Amino acid sequence: MREFIQRFVHTHECRLLIVVVLMALFLSVHSPEFATLQNLVDVLGATAFIGILAAGLLVVIITGGIDLSFTASASIAQFAALTAANHYGIGWTGVFAIAIGLGVVLGLINGLLVNSLRTSAMIITIATLNVFFGILLTVTGGADIFALPDWFNAGFEFVFHTDPNGDTYAVNLQIIALVLAFLATWLLLNRSNIGRQIYAMGGNPDAAQRVGFNVYRLNMLVYGYMGALAGVASLAQAQLVQSVSPTALVGRELDVVAAVVIGGASLIGGRGTVLGTLLGLALIAILQNGLILLGVSSYWSLFSTGLVIIAAMIMMAMETKKRHNKIVEPGAVA
Repeated sequence: MREFIQRFVHTHECRLLIVVVLMALFLSVHSPEFATLQNLVDVLGATAFIGILAAGLLVVIITGGIDLSFTASASIAQFAALTAANHYGIGWTGVFAIAIGLGVVLGLINGLLVNSLRTSAMIITIATLNVFFGILLTVTGGADIFALPDWFNAGFEFVFHTDPNGDTYAVNLQIIALVLAFLATWLLLNRSNIGRQIYAMGGNPDAAQRVGFNVYRLNMLVYGYMGALAGVASLAQAQLVQSVSPTALVGRELDVVAAVVIGGASLIGGRGTVLGTLLGLALIAILQNGLILLGVSSYWSLFSTGLVIIAAMIMMAMETKKRHNKIVEPGAVA
């Protein structure tokens, strides 16, 4: 236990945890509403969409790739699944099957293009973002869906606390989906042989291929996984806002990328943890919620998120330089 703590205090995750705790303490003092159970539940629910997508993006980034088309994939999955629910009376199983299935198909398209074209995944997925989004707008005409099935609007929840005033607090669909997404990602990366291959591929793709790892299949898997979680996130968001809008999700990519990058994932691959991404997500959620509670204009939200990303990148660059110097010094002395 002592060795684990000694290792942990020198990690990026530890420093990030300290920042999150200090920020939470500051807001608790300056805004009594922040530390309430109701605010915590509300923040978790509102952050679920970003968090579920961040869990999927983490896996892609660890391989050295990136996917920026996930909001368009989520929009298509959301619209198709809930249109089918309105017209054909399918239940929760059918809705999730359609959303996840479509998400996987769109993710596999990204994986196929990345494997075949062997060029920047960023450029490819920006292109597919526009293609997917353009197809959705053409098919739907940009029309929103406000009349959703009653069973979908009702959702499902598990009450875990009732206060003296009779107010109930529950774990809802959004929180359940968020927890399951991070749990599945942790199991994939830390408790499976595929996870070790994902890290190896991100650290050195050529070496991974030489030792027998199937880079083609790994790419297809991680982009398909990203698409699956995009489908889950789309339904969680639709149930939260009780409507579907083809244009509501595209444009929220920055918060997702920010959570993963702030959490310590390297954009060149090979590095990144589920804990780090969770803490990055927590930092963004607390920051945005805190600005609202303090009465700061919402226009400062993007500015603040951008500053936090820059600070995280500077911190990571310093850590990388420090590790490099430790490796080089022995050779230099010799």
